[in-house]
Amino acid sequence: MLQKIKISDFTTIGNTYFDSIDLTYEVFGKPLYEAPIVLVNHALTGNSTVCGEEGWWNGLIGENKCIDTNVYTIVSFNIPGNGYDGIEENLISDYKVFNARDIATIFLKGLKKLNITNLYAVIGGSVGGGIAWELAVLDPTLITHLIPIATDWKSTDWLKANCLVQEQILLHSNNPVYDARLHAMLIYRSPQSFRQKFDRSYNKEKVMYNVESWLLYHGEKLDKRFTLSAYKELNYILANIDITEGRGDFKEVAASIESNIHIISVNSDMFFTEDEDSLTYQKLIQVKQNVTHGVIDSVHGHDAFLIEFEQLKELLNKVF
Repeated sequence: MLQKIKISDFTTIGNTYFDSIDLTYEVFGKPLYEAPIVLVNHALTGNSTVCGEEGWWNGLIGENKCIDTNVYTIVSFNIPGNGYDGIEENLISDYKVFNARDIATIFLKGLKKLNITNLYAVIGGSVGGGIAWELAVLDPTLITHLIPIATDWKSTDWLKANCLVQEQILLHSNNPVYDARLHAMLIYRSPQSFRQKFDRSYNKEKVMYNVESWLLYHGEKLDKRFTLSAYKELNYILANIDITEGRGDFKEVAASIESNIHIISVNSDMFFTEDEDSLTYQKLIQVKQNVTHGVIDSVHGHDAFLIEFEQLKELLNKVF
């Protein structure tokens, strides 16, 4: 069930003032305050429905799953403006108003409103993982286990470049959400994934290759459920992750985080690369002992964090 918190008197890092922000969320599993709490941060086109029949991460979270709803309380916020509440006035007209730190700050205020003072774990993939990094810096003692998956503590040049292409499509296309999704699917997957899935197969009924049909299907599917304003906003947040902005050197900033940090990469990820995560891990172990780096072995690229549940379960078995 979608629930709502009012966040009052919020000023963004860019100095935009909001009298009130509706922060919606869902709770799954054990009732609040009766079990360890796991905060799940959604990715760009995701939402707070992380488990159950319609849950986008139900291969990882649920009864007798890796993150067992018989054991844990699962909390997930919607990024304000993502449109999941269906209220048009809550969409964000200025898509550049929030960065990842702003969203983490809003989430932190939401946790305080819910009287949550400790999180057993925060887990998130892609932009959700970037927000998790920001949360860990904003409150270094809040989180026992920080689990950033297929993500990074900063938006790299490569990531920013792809987000710029996405932004230009969203601003100038006649069918922006549809067209942007087609491009995005290329960077969410990999050439090897496409070869394995399609192998140049041809659909005679549709008079096109199956890879073309698949891309067009994903464009249509997202266009039916995701608004243009939400896509522009989330894309901008994705392009603006940086826990060091205004704070100093990465090692200095990361050293303040008391959480156990479990970085998980995908070896075929072309969006948030394994190489970048390896560099982060090497820097982290110079200032922290409680850090691990696991790698999902998959041809499926960035989207492997939504596919390779058995490997995720194995990598997370010491936490959950």
